[in-house]
Amino acid sequence: MDRLLTPGGGKSHLLLGNEAIVRGALEAGVAFATCYPGTPSSEVPDTLYRLRKESPEAVQYYFEYSTNEKVALECAAGAAVAGLRTLCTMKHVGVNVAADPLMTLAYTGVNAGMVLLTADDPSLFSSQNEQDNRFYARLSGLPMLEPSGPAELKQCTTYAFDLSEQLGVPVMLRTTTRVNHAREAVAFDKLGKVKTQAQFKKSPFQYVTVPAVSRQLHLKLLKVYDQAQTISEQSSLNFITGKGKLGIVAGGVAYNYVMDAVADLDAAKRVKVFKLGFSWPLPEKALVKFLKSVDKVLVVEELEPLVENALKALAQENKVKTQIAGKGPKLFSRAYEFNPRLVRDTMAGYFGLKYKATKPLKLDDLPALPNRPPNLCPGCPHRATFYAVKQVVGDTAIHPTDIGCYTLGLLPPISMADFVICMGSSVSSSGGFSRATKQKVVSFIGDSTFFHSGITGLVNAVHNNHDFTLVILDNGTTAMTGHQPHPGVETDKIGDPTTHIDLEGVVRGLGVQHVTVIKPFKVRAAIEAVKAAVDYKGVSVIISKELCPLFARRVAPKSRKPFAVNLDKCKGHLDCIKKVACPAMFVEDGKAKINPLQCIGCALCAQICPENAILPVKAEA
Repeated sequence: MDRLLTPGGGKSHLLLGNEAIVRGALEAGVAFATCYPGTPSSEVPDTLYRLRKESPEAVQYYFEYSTNEKVALECAAGAAVAGLRTLCTMKHVGVNVAADPLMTLAYTGVNAGMVLLTADDPSLFSSQNEQDNRFYARLSGLPMLEPSGPAELKQCTTYAFDLSEQLGVPVMLRTTTRVNHAREAVAFDKLGKVKTQAQFKKSPFQYVTVPAVSRQLHLKLLKVYDQAQTISEQSSLNFITGKGKLGIVAGGVAYNYVMDAVADLDAAKRVKVFKLGFSWPLPEKALVKFLKSVDKVLVVEELEPLVENALKALAQENKVKTQIAGKGPKLFSRAYEFNPRLVRDTMAGYFGLKYKATKPLKLDDLPALPNRPPNLCPGCPHRATFYAVKQVVGDTAIHPTDIGCYTLGLLPPISMADFVICMGSSVSSSGGFSRATKQKVVSFIGDSTFFHSGITGLVNAVHNNHDFTLVILDNGTTAMTGHQPHPGVETDKIGDPTTHIDLEGVVRGLGVQHVTVIKPFKVRAAIEAVKAAVDYKGVSVIISKELCPLFARRVAPKSRKPFAVNLDKCKGHLDCIKKVACPAMFVEDGKAKINPLQCIGCALCAQICPENAILPVKAEA
């Protein structure tokens, strides 16, 4: 049995931050969990899914990969209002999708503990923006907890369920990439009892949010906020360490950097640190008392100066003259994540603390590291699809694209990504481009993203008679975030009980008249299909159907021979390199070569070589 399902407590285990969230939820007796996967939150639902598959006899909770974050939150809301403890997970931009139900769910409240994980991504390691989701707690009026590491993550997750039930509203658990992906020894407590069934008690004048009802619910939420603030004032998640007249306020991963810096600067007797773990509502009385106890305060918070501005307002209201700073020249930036050196140097400069910095290693005599730009995997079918489209439309068409592996079509030599802002935007923005210009528009979206938020855009396009070609890159899985199921996955291949939704049937059912399914590695046939689709007046859809090779290795392994270049026939045109740039290929002495350990035998390069110089490797006798 997996260690995360250990029923008893007492022992500590080295856990990833996201695993600690799972353990915390299990100790809280979570009964219902939903998500849409997205880094840095993905390991939470992936672990819940894995545990359910590997140990069905030991798992009592229900879990699903929902079609998008809005659906995930609404589904979880139904369970929580009915009376089941519920966890809903997503990355920071996913909360944008879920914001519509979230704002009103704060009004209706819940009847069992409900925790919403929002995993933020400072420095945009895998995201299209680095928004600060602490704003959502302020916007919704919901409590927010911000742990600093895996041990606190487990503690805060369990506590969040209790807090949610105490207040009768969802609780937001905010993490960042470094917290989600840190490892730490985490002490286990006993698994909680799971209530697997509930009985919904009808109360339409609480749950049906017509204006007359919502006016009263808003007043109720304001009272809940006051109650939450009282709890925050007394919470053990907010505490002070150190002593002295120099003050720091920090939470999340920044608190770890601060404590490292205090040690490096030998400043424990000079610096007092206010650790902010129950971060919203702010413990205002405790913070004012802290401000009065020090001469100078530095607020160490990644992204926006939310706490800094709040402290300045509190200081002004309470006639506290303590100097407060955080963001600004020679201080912290509003962009990107922090690191220990940055925090230490900023603290030393702001407080005038002396320290002897370690000399950086001399690296001038070493050669520069080779660039390794992100790239589609060897044998990725998206590369073949991009090639086929480019043979038809060249470089003149507009290519709205979407969130997924295929966003890497941005890079040369593919260079077929012109606009992307969020999940599903490729379809809707294509209508705008097609109406605003006379250019051809060929857009790209993945199968998982299409089910997430592309369907409504396609309905709109058909209804309003837009004119563009949509290419749905159907690789049979949610490839970018770790091969999670989605409605279009043939779930029998992975032993999943969910129902497969036929992608072509959905597209035709939405009213699209010109629908073509292609196999992208059949290059000539794919090019002909693209020509017909692009020439069609109106909305046309191409479904490019081929399994992600990494996913196929798990569910449909095939014995394919790698290819090799016949150097005698190769004339050095390098079309294989210049047009598709498969990472299994490289140039040596002016000629293309193939790394047999990377080549999976997709045959794309062989079909575009003008000299027919690329052939399967012959088996040794």
